Amino acid sequence: MKRKALLFVLVMGLCVGTASAQLGSGIVYDPTNYQNALLRYQQLQQHLLQLQKSYAKITSQLNLAMQMATFVRNMPARYRAVFSQWRNVTSLNTFGNTGSWISGINSGLLPNINTGYQKSTTQLLPYSTDHLSGMDAFELERVQSQYASVQLVDGANVNAMATIGSIRGSAQDIQTQIGNLEQDSFSNDSGLNSEVSVLNKINAAGVLTLRTLQDSNKLLASLLEQQTILAKQQRESTTNSINADIQRQASLAANMTQVTGTLTNSLQNFRMP
Repeated sequence: MKRKALLFVLVMGLCVGTASAQLGSGIVYDPTNYQNALLRYQQLQQHLLQLQKSYAKITSQLNLAMQMATFVRNMPARYRAVFSQWRNVTSLNTFGNTGSWISGINSGLLPNINTGYQKSTTQLLPYSTDHLSGMDAFELERVQSQYASVQLVDGANVNAMATIGSIRGSAQDIQTQIGNLEQDSFSNDSGLNSEVSVLNKINAAGVLTLRTLQDSNKLLASLLEQQTILAKQQRESTTNSINADIQRQASLAANMTQVTGTLTNSLQNFRMP
């Protein structure tokens, strides 16, 4: 037992001596741990610099986003303008032959347009078979060409009326849509001024512009069609004048030849009594 107690005291003495050497009288210097500590310190400094740069960049982006999200206050008072309203055509109906015309050109309904045009214009009478058979080739061609001009004019006029009626008939709905777009554009509601909302309004404005251009092209096409028919009528008038002059010259030459031949024969056969 004494030997065991002595051995225990010796072991405890060694432990106390070792502990005092590490924590008591001095600190053991480890170069490897010191280098690792410096390396980790430098890495932490680099991370701190990177975090500062990221913070500055994010702050700048946030400030830009907040600036871009700011919209003009009181836009209706600054930018809203009053435009003319679409108005339907009106007319007196003294003899009862303009009502269908007005109804058709305001609505674009083809039955009303056809009826109104027929009632409001002088009807083209047909030639009888006897009249046509009694014409020569030149006269028949002239009549057929003039007849075609009148029928083409009728078709172009009906088409123009249908185009005008279609545009005027849907004008009120388009006016309402434009008003809705204007109201949303001038609204202070943040939900209507988000990036997606603004893009949607831009797309809607683009579609309305395309539709308006399409209607304008229809009107221009109708005008061009009427101008083409007028050009045909002018050509027809000039051609008829030229053809008539050619026939007159040919008839004059034939008559002169006949008169000259008759006069020559008369002079040759003349005898004094």
